Amino acid sequence: MKFTFSHNNLNVLDLEKSLKFYKEALGLSEARRKEGPDGSFVLVFLGDGTTPHRLELTWLRDRKKKYDLGDNEIHLAFNADDYAAARELHRKMGCICYENDAMGIYFIEDPDGYWLEILPEKR
Repeated sequence: MKFTFSHNNLNVLDLEKSLKFYKEALGLSEARRKEGPDGSFVLVFLGDGTTPHRLELTWLRDRKKKYDLGDNEIHLAFNADDYAAARELHRKMGCICYENDAMGIYFIEDPDGYWLEILPEKR
């Protein structure tokens, strides 16, 4: 028996704002979309154009308040082929929420408060 990664899911409050963020900050684009027949939900699967892994953004029509992320101790990580340029972009966007120069990493925060780790391509 063998298992392979398919996708990760993040629930979002404002789908359009999140799609814009993930496109601008990480270059992710929509690979697939599924909408509930009654309009109660939208699932958008984002891809990086290189790997088969997807990030699923879930929007729920009836959700009106921010998600409680608790201690927010989980995160997704992305390799940047040009770490310095990525860091400059994220500084300009104002989305860097934590930097650890000793480890050579930093984190950005999406519109819903999820943290995303940015790593240099070769570690």
